[in-house]
Amino acid sequence: MDTNDRYGDQRRTGRSPGRFRLVAAAGAAALTLTAGLATPLNPAPEQARAADDGKKVLTVAVAQSVDSLSPFLAVRLLSTSIHRLTYEYLTNYDPKDNHVIPGLATKWESSPDKLTWTYTIRSNSKWSDGKQATAEDAAWTFNKMMTDEGAATANGSFVGNFEKVTAPSPTKLVIKLKKPQATMTALDVPIVPKHVWEKVDDFSKFNNDKDFPIVGNGPFILTDYKPDSYVRLKSNKDFWRGAPKFDELVFRYYKDQDAAVSALRKGEVSFVAGSPSLTPAQAASLKGEKNIHVNDAPGRRFYALATNPGAKAKNGEKMGDGHPSLLDQRVRNALFKAVDRKAIIDKVFQGHAVEGAGYIPPRFSQYFWKPSPDQELTYDPEEAARMLDQAGLKKNADGRRVGKDGKPVNYRVLCHATDPNDKAIGKYLQEWWGKLGIGVTLKCLDNVTDPWLAGEYDLAFDGWSVNPDPDFVLSIHTCAALPATPKDTGATDNFICDKKYDELYAEQLAEYDPTKRADIVKQMESRLYDLGYMNVMAYPNAVEAYRTDQIKSITTMPAKAGNIYGQDGYWSWWSAVPADSGDSSDDSSSAGVVIGIVAGVVVLAGLGVFLAMRRRATADDRE
Repeated sequence: MDTNDRYGDQRRTGRSPGRFRLVAAAGAAALTLTAGLATPLNPAPEQARAADDGKKVLTVAVAQSVDSLSPFLAVRLLSTSIHRLTYEYLTNYDPKDNHVIPGLATKWESSPDKLTWTYTIRSNSKWSDGKQATAEDAAWTFNKMMTDEGAATANGSFVGNFEKVTAPSPTKLVIKLKKPQATMTALDVPIVPKHVWEKVDDFSKFNNDKDFPIVGNGPFILTDYKPDSYVRLKSNKDFWRGAPKFDELVFRYYKDQDAAVSALRKGEVSFVAGSPSLTPAQAASLKGEKNIHVNDAPGRRFYALATNPGAKAKNGEKMGDGHPSLLDQRVRNALFKAVDRKAIIDKVFQGHAVEGAGYIPPRFSQYFWKPSPDQELTYDPEEAARMLDQAGLKKNADGRRVGKDGKPVNYRVLCHATDPNDKAIGKYLQEWWGKLGIGVTLKCLDNVTDPWLAGEYDLAFDGWSVNPDPDFVLSIHTCAALPATPKDTGATDNFICDKKYDELYAEQLAEYDPTKRADIVKQMESRLYDLGYMNVMAYPNAVEAYRTDQIKSITTMPAKAGNIYGQDGYWSWWSAVPADSGDSSDDSSSAGVVIGIVAGVVVLAGLGVFLAMRRRATADDRE
């Protein structure tokens, strides 16, 4: 998400300790390769230690806070990216073209009826405390999610259809399903060590951030953490796929994106991704500078405007204080017909994005959907005004639209204080909707999660990073994702609950034929579009930059035109080669290293990659 990539992870969502955060702040990352170089938040003792002992330290400056270091709770892109680095999943995605490859499982097979899946767990993966990673760890992880509501907070949708999970042997995992499930080779769930996690009492509150180092089996080991300051990891020398080239990896929080870009120029940071991307002005200022390469590629995120659909819990209790006029589909569609997507692409993103349409970015061509000409909510302010009249929002003598209560309509729009795109587009909304007679109040906050979870908003800037398998970002709009009661936290993104959409979701989940499943997914996107609760305005490019005198080579995903930060895997940081390394990787183009994986064997090949455009990421993400 990954999964979770709300913007998550990289979806834009967040979660506070013990809470599922539904709006993510874009995962803006700035990498800093340091061997003694100072950064604004890097403690002097750490800098001295890194310089004295000669360790190669790769520091990533991020503009997003960690919501939780528990893989059972985390949904933000930064957090889920860290979990990608520290825990293995059953399967992974090839960075070259996103096809499924072995992870903790070396192979898998299903029964003829597709109701029983058997995975062979590799015997050469060890936990960082020396114990063997086994099928029992995987079985325990899934069973805990199936039986503990707190453990199911972030990724519960993956196991909702599981009937029974067992580990007949250390290398054999068996999952029995209630009905066929098409995501069995794309279970984006971190597998945790049973002998460590079985000691946890309350999974809804445990954030995994007190006892270090944290036991894992990924390419990096989490060794230290300070909220809104840094996350420190060290290379796992025993990682089965091979140890990373850098001795340490540090994610450091930068609230000011311009400061991170400045640090890149000075050589204090080695990589900058932005929040979630560099602004056009920042990217333009870096192009042509010595030892700096700008990567501009299609992203995996969408950038949207979400409408409060009348927030409520599963028990039917209403939540929050969304404007009642937005319960009318005509009003929602009218508002979106008054949004000039082309202007957003040209004036805000300045060409570093693609005009929005369906819920899944064009990078995932199999699932990409566009509305038909007669279905499309094209920019038409006059028609939008007529639709508002028909919905009963008439203008008063002052030219203001008034609701049924006789009060002028004014919508509160949640925006992320760290995202310049939110603020810029918010100004346009004030102009466009103002001409319709509707007021707009921008509420740009460092923490949009709390009012979002409480349903205390009218509209909000939203976004998610989409995985190669889109099931997770589709699941967050089902009725099952709603919180049980207003006091609880659910997996929902925006409180959407629609019976027809739910029926389509269940249908696609059980469909194994790729073409048929893709068609159902497109029907779901069409349904979301028509409902008007989610207006996808753009698919932003992944615009990022790095210093070629510090990073010799680094993997992009996909290989031919992909992103570096916020990948569906650990490829970028795991593959990164220091510029002063004796590694023979070809860096003549200052571009990416493509990782090809065949039968679990990793082949590194130098490849020059010119990246073009990018897609939406999730705001927070998942993943």
